[in-house]
Amino acid sequence: MTTQTAPQVRTAPARLRASRFGPVAVLAAAIFLPYCGLRIPGVFDSALNAPGTLQLLALGLVFGALALGYDLLFGRTGMLSFGHALYFAAGVYGTDMLVTKAGYGLWTAILLAVMGTAILAALLGAVALRTGGIAFAMVTLAFAQVAAITIGRNPGGATGGEEGLPMDGAKVPGFLVGVANTVNLYWLALGVLVITVLVVHAIADSPSGRVLAAIRDDERRVGVLGLDPYRYRLFAFTVAGGLAGLAGAMYSLLIGGATPHVAASDQTLTLLVMVVLGGPGTRWGPLIGGFLFTYLDYRLVALGDSDAVAGLPGFLRGPLSQPLFILGTVFILAVYFFPGGLAGLRTRLGPLARWIPERRPGPHT
Repeated sequence: MTTQTAPQVRTAPARLRASRFGPVAVLAAAIFLPYCGLRIPGVFDSALNAPGTLQLLALGLVFGALALGYDLLFGRTGMLSFGHALYFAAGVYGTDMLVTKAGYGLWTAILLAVMGTAILAALLGAVALRTGGIAFAMVTLAFAQVAAITIGRNPGGATGGEEGLPMDGAKVPGFLVGVANTVNLYWLALGVLVITVLVVHAIADSPSGRVLAAIRDDERRVGVLGLDPYRYRLFAFTVAGGLAGLAGAMYSLLIGGATPHVAASDQTLTLLVMVVLGGPGTRWGPLIGGFLFTYLDYRLVALGDSDAVAGLPGFLRGPLSQPLFILGTVFILAVYFFPGGLAGLRTRLGPLARWIPERRPGPHT
């Protein structure tokens, strides 16, 4: 009697092992990447362990973490906030001001900035969440605009106004200062990403995460079941704000201070693009989208200023010298061909597996 079930029985454990150990393998590779001197022409200008490459990778990790935290609102709870940049800016400016103006140690400043950002998110969220839908988006945008205007006006010389606020390097630990210590900043950014992943996934896999998903799908039904959607939404809003503050604190270390563009309204729109590009509500999609968008943003700026683009005809040189044009084109194509984001790519390509020859077991009697 011939049996055809053996391949399927062996495939399930293999997929389970891949889902468990795949992220661990990627994390291990990321940890040991600074020891690799490999050069990838066209992808990076220098070796993988060069300070410039590590700086770019660290920025990608920070924005990957920021996008993943924002997805806790947008993708997992169904809340469209246009003011999430406010909490990112609070982490950036809070850390910088506590170190440079107040004289706190770096780690104390980061802790206070993250806690303060979470409290700010809870207070503003308590007001904004009294509304819903487009009204909620507009209220969050209004709060963010107030913060951006306040930063630009430089009250009491605290924010530096349009010029930003450089961080006092003398009050930062020596192993985080200087080009030679970029590797330590990279590892610290990786730690911030790991913390964000653990927090978001722990919430998503918990009973509270299932309630958040139910609120996204049908908030009225959650209320009928005796649960308070407002309280769960405020919880998600507060956690997402605190995670944005943590990413902001790391960003201030990477750029050596604070600049007013972090509070601009288009910063939140960029986050929204990152999440949609990667796949909202998916496990790894927002992280991938945030990292990829950041990489393309910085690399396309270098491409636009390169001699290769400068030598092209005018009708090509104009668009290709504008990174936003290329990023917009990539985003449109990605949304058109992969509506579920890059995270759904494997599912959409799944039917191709049918064309791959499969080894069949021999007959058994």
